[in-house]
Amino acid sequence: MDAYAVVETGGKQYLVRPGEVVRVERIAAKAGDKVALAPVLAVCSGQAATVIGAPVVEGATVTATVARELREDKVVSFKKKRRKGYRKKIGHRQTLTELKIEAINAP
Repeated sequence: MDAYAVVETGGKQYLVRPGEVVRVERIAAKAGDKVALAPVLAVCSGQAATVIGAPVVEGATVTATVARELREDKVVSFKKKRRKGYRKKIGHRQTLTELKIEAINAP
């Protein structure tokens, strides 16, 4: 069984494994920087049983390297009320950070 962890960043939870590339909401770091993802909500080292935090796993760390920063595809929101002449079009592009997971350290 491979090692994995559940981390929270940007208000979302991600299941990550070493060597994986994950796209998360923007983190204030440049390409090549090493970052520590916290909090770690659950961790499995591969040999031992899965440790689930209440609410976080104390002493567990996930380190990652920032690969690049990119923008997601545009999401268009269009509102209209028929026969009233009301139309509203709003677009949004989320900025993402691509992370390469380096290591998962269980407590």
